[in-house]
Amino acid sequence: MSAITYRAAHPDDVAICIVIRGQTRENAISETSLNELGITRDSWAQSVRAGTLPGVVAEAEGSIVGYCFGDSHSGEVVVLALLPDFEGIGVGRALLTRVMAILRDAGHRRLFLGCNSDPQVRSHGFYRRLGWVSTGEVDQYGDEMLEFVFPAVGA
Repeated sequence: MSAITYRAAHPDDVAICIVIRGQTRENAISETSLNELGITRDSWAQSVRAGTLPGVVAEAEGSIVGYCFGDSHSGEVVVLALLPDFEGIGVGRALLTRVMAILRDAGHRRLFLGCNSDPQVRSHGFYRRLGWVSTGEVDQYGDEMLEFVFPAVGA
């Protein structure tokens, strides 16, 4: 497998990110379904352009193979998506860690995300192994809300 590189996401990356989202093994969502949720190529690209949806993409041989985006206003990790061939080799963790750092640097000390509550789903354990814990709440899609609290400086 070729080397994986990481870089900040650009508005022009959104089209391929939407394609990848439909090809993921878990939580695949088609462009049509995203549009029904109000997430279009234009709205997503505009949020990236405005800096309200910072993200990181992973590339292999010049092609995007995964990405992660966070909401700079709320501190929510909005989406982490990865092509199946790149699972289990640390790419997802690297993407998430980079976006968490972006949100921390934006002033957030607590981050949030919605995660499938089914223990049979890979992401269920993935986030928990990285220190995310349940808030006891469920989002509008029925996903369990998890939070990550950064350690206090000097602790």
